[in-house]
Amino acid sequence: MMKGFLTPLLLTIVGLFPYLAFGSHNYGEALSKSFLFYEAQRSGYLPHGQRVQWRGNSGLNDGKASGVDLVGGYYDAGDNVKFGLPMAFTVTMMSWSIIEYGRQMSESGELGNAMDAVQWGTDYLLKAHPEPDVLYGEVGDGNTDHYCWQRPEDMTTSRAAYRIDPSRPGSDLAGETAAAMAAASIVFRNSNPAYAMELLNHAYQLFEFADKYRGKYDSSITVAQKYYRSVSGYADELLWAAAWLYKASNKQYYLNYLGDNGDALGGTGWSMTEFGWDVKYAGVQTLAAKFLMQGNAGNHAAIFEKYQEKAENFMCACLGKGNQNIHKSPGGLIFRQRWNNMQFVTSASFLATVYSDYLASARKSLKCSSGSVSPSELLEFAKSQVDYILGDNPRATSYMVGYGNNYPRQVHHRGSSIVSVKVDPTFVSCRGGYATWFSRKANDPNLLTGAIVGGPDAYDNFADQRDNYEQTEPATYNNAPLIGVLARLHGGQSEYSQLLQVDIPQPKPDPEQKVTPVPASDIAIEQRETTSWVLKGKTYYRYSVIVTNKSSKTLKNLKLSVSQLYGSLWGLSKYGDSYTFPAWLNSLQAGKSLEFVYIHTDNSPAVVSVSSYTLV
Repeated sequence: MMKGFLTPLLLTIVGLFPYLAFGSHNYGEALSKSFLFYEAQRSGYLPHGQRVQWRGNSGLNDGKASGVDLVGGYYDAGDNVKFGLPMAFTVTMMSWSIIEYGRQMSESGELGNAMDAVQWGTDYLLKAHPEPDVLYGEVGDGNTDHYCWQRPEDMTTSRAAYRIDPSRPGSDLAGETAAAMAAASIVFRNSNPAYAMELLNHAYQLFEFADKYRGKYDSSITVAQKYYRSVSGYADELLWAAAWLYKASNKQYYLNYLGDNGDALGGTGWSMTEFGWDVKYAGVQTLAAKFLMQGNAGNHAAIFEKYQEKAENFMCACLGKGNQNIHKSPGGLIFRQRWNNMQFVTSASFLATVYSDYLASARKSLKCSSGSVSPSELLEFAKSQVDYILGDNPRATSYMVGYGNNYPRQVHHRGSSIVSVKVDPTFVSCRGGYATWFSRKANDPNLLTGAIVGGPDAYDNFADQRDNYEQTEPATYNNAPLIGVLARLHGGQSEYSQLLQVDIPQPKPDPEQKVTPVPASDIAIEQRETTSWVLKGKTYYRYSVIVTNKSSKTLKNLKLSVSQLYGSLWGLSKYGDSYTFPAWLNSLQAGKSLEFVYIHTDNSPAVVSVSSYTLV
């Protein structure tokens, strides 16, 4: 059979039986490889634990000409530019994947790599936000960069830095970056509370900047227009940022913002058939539907029901059971556009996966124009898309580099297509790279393991050629939603309800790292349920907690961690993400106790533990 050519018979068979005898996939392997791709995309000084050895340090003077340190972050795709909008979206979606499926990642040993991937992005985003109303949104220039074909270690192209500020606004860029930092703050809340609070404070500032000084970022950073034009404008990012800030902070202000601005900013009016770095509405609607199902909408319930209706329209469109369905290839793949279509496949698959779990935990079904749809059918759709990516398709091609036996070997990617600087440090010039490496009709010298490339066309055809950038170029935002789906499929159903706040486990410590446990003998914690009642069909439980100083010394500077709490707590003071002595008490004498209480909606008690303390 000719490359990329399908017989009508095969098309018919695959269309009727999309799971035809391809077998199951190793989702855990695919998940592990996804994180290697992020290591290959790193800019800046590579860390000691770098696993992708063919990469070296790069972009070490980024920001210097502007008097700011912009070293680090990610290259977005196969080029050497750092574009802020897709980078921030990548961080948001990686964080959301961890928030929903961090426990599955932990069980497969990948949570540490996932959190490292997020932090490589957030460390850079923090640098890019040196003042409350200043945000650097691009380093490098796509035009000069695309004129050259050089590995990042050899770059001779412009590394100019471009920013937004009150006189040159960019609400979409600032809003997405606020969303990224808010989402990431949830990821680090347990393992690094100080870092989490730093991220959240930056998110607060960026949201205020985005909302106060409104404008499209590509009108201010015009060099981005050819590459990441903000077609949808900034209204969706304002809602998206508000949703994440509410999720991260639980502050009513951000919930009210979603309720008060849902109609004006289009969140309740647009039924979408795509979700990605530019258009966030479907993501906003999915989060708002979750808030509604959690019972958090309050007096905005009517507005949040409209959000949910639009979220469900998106899900039905994915399934082909709505009024405005998403086009699919004969092999069953979502098809949106010729250039990097896979970004829409992974993003839609993620939304379908989480919404399936939300519905299942709420014991609800999806209502489509063609009838009721079970949550499992929505998850099965997401699985079908992932399986297609991993090789269950008419070409039997895996579109994840390094997964399976038949995957792209001529990826449109400067670093992977040029011999490693560690193998041959000879300088590769701007145009010389095109002549020597880009035009080679041979496999890449470096394997870009885990990269999801642009993918096939509307008829499942694919040409593995380096100059076919529409199909063979990878991108960070292709993988970010996929890691959540892979973790979910690999880990199976969780013990917890997706509608409750997930307590993200801490990654397993490095064997060389010494962890000093809190001595259990010094402090005793006893919990008991004191009463329960039913209000409007929901059961509430009241718990009393007694904390006793069992040591012979005075207990001071006590910090308690309270997780899996789905309600309010009284009798302690909040300190960041921890709890401390109430305002009227600064120490606990030997043998003495203090009591606090909480009310929540789970019939299991919250998890109360000691984070730190001193004895004097």
